[in-house]
Amino acid sequence: MVRNWLEQPHVARWWGDPQAQYALVRGDLDDPAMEQFVVGIAERPFAYLQCYDPAAWPNNGFGPQPEGTRGIDQFIGEAAMIDRGHGSALTRDFLGRLVRSGTPRVVTDPDPANARAVRAYEKAGFEKIRPLDTPDGRALLMVYDA
Repeated sequence: MVRNWLEQPHVARWWGDPQAQYALVRGDLDDPAMEQFVVGIAERPFAYLQCYDPAAWPNNGFGPQPEGTRGIDQFIGEAAMIDRGHGSALTRDFLGRLVRSGTPRVVTDPDPANARAVRAYEKAGFEKIRPLDTPDGRALLMVYDA
């Protein structure tokens, strides 16, 4: 399912080569610094979310962050679920879970040209901080503080 989602044009546009991304996602299954989730509504899966310890990837361009900071990335795999508020809703729900468990800050780094993602993160409570260079290219650092 995740492989199929990565092959969808609306996902591949921002996540890059589907085969390479699937290899990375699959390779992270056993990484203790990475948690992966399939998100659904009424048992209908429609999105992928990953939550990670940014300190485990020190070349991410985020700079120093408070201890316990988590990073997230996500995409909506089902095209019919786009532009319906699901991205910001699932992010808000996940942020609430992280904050209740003691996470002090959550960071994310969408492509600055991905207006849909940036808007969804803002609606969920993230603030734009600054552009940054990552191993995957130019990104926009966004932060959510508990």
